[in-house]
Parts: sequence; structure tokens; C-alpha cells
Amino acid sequence: MANSKFYGTGRRKKSIARVYLVPGTGKVTINKRDIDEYLGLETLKVIVRQPLAATDTADKFDVLVNVRGGGYTGQAGAIRHGIARALLQADPDYRPILKKAGYLTRDPRMKERKKYGLKAARRAPQFSKR
Repeated sequence: MANSKFYGTGRRKKSIARVYLVPGTGKVTINKRDIDEYLGLETLKVIVRQPLAATDTADKFDVLVNVRGGGYTGQAGAIRHGIARALLQADPDYRPILKKAGYLTRDPRMKERKKYGLKAARRAPQFSKR
């Protein structure tokens, strides 16, 4: 490991996460706060750590994340995507594992835009016969 800092950008919905992997003990810091302090739900913490668990590198890297936009679920997905991309920079041999698990795929689902004549993307105004 000549270069000690590995970078990956993760995106999901409206969230963008800039992820840095630094050799360490497995500490995850999101927006200068600990993961337990930043993410309330245990399921979101599991989602964030999935790529590290799949490649058995949970105790080899410290994860530093800057994330903005969207809600907590979108941010957790973006962080997972970023960690997976950063792990590829650290070691290209992880690619088959991460690809098979689906962590390298950018989730294309976005919010659908509101259309004119409707109250939301598909929600039509209430209909009344009289």
C-alpha cells in the first residue's frame, strides 16, 4: 500500500458521498461525527458496512465520509457505493466480490418529476361526478 488514502464517490437518489479509506482499525466517521451518532437506525449502519464485511476489510481501514443531500436512507446507500468504489482503488482483486453483491452498481431510481395538471408525479386531482 504505497498510497495510503483511497477515494471513492458514491451516489444514490439526491445524496452524494465522498469516501476516503485510510489504513486503521475500522472506525467510520460521517461528516466529522461517529457513525452511531450520525445514523440512528441499526439497518442503515449495516448497509454502510456491507462492502467492508464482504471483503473482510472491516478492521483494516478507517472510513472518512463527507455526505450531503437527500435523507438518511439515500445517504447510507451513497456511502455504501462510495466505500465499494474506494475498495476497488485499494485492491482491484475485490471487484468480483463487490460486483456479485451489487455494491458497485449505481441505483438509477430517482424521484419522478411532477407533471402539470396533476397534484404530484402521478397523483391526479380528486374526481367528482357532480
